Amino acid sequence: MAVRVDIAGPGASVDDLPVVHAGMLNPRFSQLLSAHMRRIRASAGAVAAEIGMSRESVNNWRNGDAMPSSRHRDRVVACATYLRLTETETDALLEAAGFDAEYPAQQAAAEGSFSATVRDVFERMDRSMPYPILMLLSQAHWGQPPFRDAFIAEAARRFGAGSVLHLQPPYSLAVEPEAYFRAIGEQCGLAGVDSDHAFEAALRRRLADGERLFCLVSRFEQGDPALREILAGVLRSLSETHSGRLHLLLCGGEALADLKYQGGDLSLLNIADVQSWPEMDAATLRALLRHEGGDAPDDALAARLLRLSGGHPALLDAAHRLLRAEPAIDDATATARLAEHPLLWQALLPLVERDDDRARLQALLDAPRLGRARPYLIDPLLRRLFWSNVLAPRDEADGRWLAWRCDAARLAARNLLVDA
Repeated sequence: MAVRVDIAGPGASVDDLPVVHAGMLNPRFSQLLSAHMRRIRASAGAVAAEIGMSRESVNNWRNGDAMPSSRHRDRVVACATYLRLTETETDALLEAAGFDAEYPAQQAAAEGSFSATVRDVFERMDRSMPYPILMLLSQAHWGQPPFRDAFIAEAARRFGAGSVLHLQPPYSLAVEPEAYFRAIGEQCGLAGVDSDHAFEAALRRRLADGERLFCLVSRFEQGDPALREILAGVLRSLSETHSGRLHLLLCGGEALADLKYQGGDLSLLNIADVQSWPEMDAATLRALLRHEGGDAPDDALAARLLRLSGGHPALLDAAHRLLRAEPAIDDATATARLAEHPLLWQALLPLVERDDDRARLQALLDAPRLGRARPYLIDPLLRRLFWSNVLAPRDEADGRWLAWRCDAARLAARNLLVDA
C-alpha cells in the first residue's frame, strides 16, 4: 500500500505529492489530531483556514493517509495553537509528527531554582494589594507559562483545587462573542455562560460568597483584540469590587509585553505587576535532566551544556542529545551543529528579508555590546531578537546588557547573512 506525504498548501493537487510507504507514517499523529479536533468540535475546513493548508491536507492528516512534511513544522504548531492544546499536548503532537518539541523544558517537574520562582510569584501577588494581578513574561520556547502544572499545583495548595481557574482565550480572530465567552466559561467550569455579562455574573457570585479564586490566564494576548479588551475589563471590574479575593496571573511573551507597555487602553494591564522568567542555572538544568530519566551531570558537564546552549531550553535539549551521542565532540564542532537548529533559523530568517534589516543584523554581530536590557525594548530589531530567545540579558559591572544568548545563536545569524 502506498500513501502520500502532505507537502502542499492551499490549491495544491494531491497528484503533486510524492508517494511514500505506509511504514513511514506514525498512526499516533492522526489519532492525537482527531481526538483534539473532536474535543473542541473543530472541522477540517476551520483548521485548514487557520493554518494555511488545504482542507484535503488536514483530512489526510486526520485520517492517517499523510504526514506533515519536514517544511510544515510551523503549520503543526499553528494547528496546536488553534486547537488550544497545552504545552505537553503540543509537544506530543509534534513528536508524533516527527518534529522536535516546542517546549522541551515543559515536561520537567519544577525543581531547583524554578520552584523558588513559583513560590515567589504567589508571594508577590499576595503583596500586590489591593490588586493581586501579576504578569509573568517569558521568552520563546519556555511555554506560557513555563511549568504550568507547578503553578496550578501551588495554587491548589493555597486556594483549594476547586478555586483554581485556567483561562486560555480562543485563538481564532473570527470567533463570535457568544462562542468566545462560552469557551471561557467552560474552561472555568461555569455552565450557561454565553456573554461577557453572564461570565462576569457567574464569577461575581462565587466571589460574593467569600470565595478566594486564583485565575491563571495563559496567552491572554491571542485572539480578537476587541473581545480581549472586554475580558480585561471584566477581570479588572471583579478585581476592584472584590479586593484581594481574585488573584490573577497573566502569562505570555512578546505580544503580552506589547499590550502592557503600548496598549494604554487595557487598564487591567496598567495595574498589573511584572515579573520575568529567570535564566536557567545549573541546579535547574540538573532537575530537567533528572526528569528525563538520565543521570544528573557533574559540574563540568552542566557548565558546558549551559555554555553551548546559553540556557535556551530547545538548544539545551539538542546539546544534551549531541553530547550523549558524541561524548568526544569539541565545543567548536558542537556549536556549529547547534547553529543549524531549525528554531534558530525560524527566529532569524524573517529579519534578513530587507537590505536595511540585514545591515542592522550585521552591525549587531560586530558590536561589542548590543544595548541596555530594559523592561521594554524600544528598538524593534532588538525586541524581536530578544523575544525569539536569541538574545539574553547579562549582568556586567555597569549594569545589565543584552548579549547573544550563545555562540551558536551568533553563528546561525552569520550563516544566514552569508546565504541571504
